Amino acid sequence: MLEVRDLYVGYYKDLNILQGISLTAQARKITTVLGANGVGKSTLLKAIYGFLRPNKGEILLEGENIIGTPTHELINQGVSYIPQQPGIFRWMSVEENLIMGAWTFRQDKARIKRKLEENYERFPLLRERRKSLAGELSGGMQRMVEVGRTLMTDPKIILVDEPTAGLAKLLAEEIYQMLADLRDKDGMTIILVDQAIRQALKIADYVYVLELGRNKFEGPVEEFTDLKKALWV
Repeated sequence: MLEVRDLYVGYYKDLNILQGISLTAQARKITTVLGANGVGKSTLLKAIYGFLRPNKGEILLEGENIIGTPTHELINQGVSYIPQQPGIFRWMSVEENLIMGAWTFRQDKARIKRKLEENYERFPLLRERRKSLAGELSGGMQRMVEVGRTLMTDPKIILVDEPTAGLAKLLAEEIYQMLADLRDKDGMTIILVDQAIRQALKIADYVYVLELGRNKFEGPVEEFTDLKKALWV
């Protein structure tokens, strides 16, 4: 579905945070990227989504190199991104936040209505709170709004950056279950960047571990049951 080949990326041309990273995300699977803070996990997602232009390497979506593709075109090609920091519009209602996710087809009222209804069927709590201000919701429900807004564009692949940062354990478990359901029930492809190793491994299909901007380990999640010490679990 998506392949990263020998990627070098940095915030300055002569200083690469990622140094030769390679990764493959299979369709309808959760590919989890683990590692300590500062190893380049978020930088990887930003490069895939076009926020950072690599200094070297390739990023292939279904075989086509997408480096240099504007973000709005990536959305139309089925790529979406959920950043670590909450990105909801706190002073707007839940439904208004969801509609903001439809800006690339904002003139198609019928499609917007259909996608809203799909979100409400998937997340009944959002239907109940659709008129509430998003800023008044719990942290877990705010994340639900963000996921719902992302799904308005019918993504094929979702890039998710530390989705439970700052959330209580119970709310975090709900978010991980939500991601697992998107894979299992909706057939989504997910690249999950995380520091919450135990929880991320519970829903992962394939795992990469980064260290100092390079690949350290990779393999099916089953191979990581004996690597707990190496993963700081």
